[in-house]
Amino acid sequence: MSDDNLNSGSPIFEPFEIGNTTSLPGRRTRIEIPLARLPSETWLSLPIEVLHGTEPGPTVWLSAAIHGDELNGVEIIRQTLERIDVKRLAGVLIAVPVVNVFGFINQSRYLPDRRDLNRSFPGSAKGSLAARVAHIFMSEVVTRCEFGIDLHTGSNHRTNLPQIRGDMRDPRNRVRAEAFGVPVLIHSETRDGSLREACRKRGIPVLVYEAGEPLRFDDAAIELGVEGTLRVLATLRMLDTSPCNDRHAPREVSDSTWVRARRGGIFRLRVGLGQHVGKRQPLGVIANAFGDQPMSATAPFDGIVIGHTNNPLVNQGDALIHLARIASE
Repeated sequence: MSDDNLNSGSPIFEPFEIGNTTSLPGRRTRIEIPLARLPSETWLSLPIEVLHGTEPGPTVWLSAAIHGDELNGVEIIRQTLERIDVKRLAGVLIAVPVVNVFGFINQSRYLPDRRDLNRSFPGSAKGSLAARVAHIFMSEVVTRCEFGIDLHTGSNHRTNLPQIRGDMRDPRNRVRAEAFGVPVLIHSETRDGSLREACRKRGIPVLVYEAGEPLRFDDAAIELGVEGTLRVLATLRMLDTSPCNDRHAPREVSDSTWVRARRGGIFRLRVGLGQHVGKRQPLGVIANAFGDQPMSATAPFDGIVIGHTNNPLVNQGDALIHLARIASE
């Protein structure tokens, strides 16, 4: 019942050990892996739930809140776990709803040392706080898996159209990305220090789901994320059923760019997520509080809006609208 492209040789019917805790077939096991002590002497731990199936299959992880203020993924994982019957699961599913516990508590993208966790992989047991968290996540979760789904939102007051990012040249990733059912697929190269780059070096494919904005629940993005995750797990043959996909086939992005502010002022957005725009079409206007001396932000090419700022106060050079060119157009 396992995916032919994934390693199903691991002893799924044997107890599965993680964080010095044993998970038995047919059961859900909650685990907390200590991360570090706070100045108050209180321990912070990495929360994990392991769903150990009753049939052979791959080992897959779900992760969210690598950036501590990106909350949609936390709720996506909760709702996904609610809908899975572990007695009918093939393989092992490792769910980590809050990776950056420090940022999550402080409602911040970063860790207390102002480091970006997604630029700190694969980490180090003796490095910075961010490097230590990255090391624990890699060693305890990622390296035990054959595939992962990492859940994100936009950053810095920006919102994203639901999209999947990953290596679309990998036929395994492309099949799973298409199954997710988002409006657009983006082939993106990895960045040094990112989770995807650390996984690439280990030959572990991963998809990144981006949707919504920080510090907000977006119900539509969450619903799509839950259904998309379940469809991917069904594609891996971990589930015997999946939500029906009545959405249009996703469109692939060939390239994208941020339209930036040519002056500072108050930005009044004139387009929405998913909207198709034409070259030189006005996307919004920057002016002062009275609307004087308006300056338009215009599209550099025909494309689709996949992200935009929600903060109307902008400085010269700020990112305003993320515009993507569709590959078939």
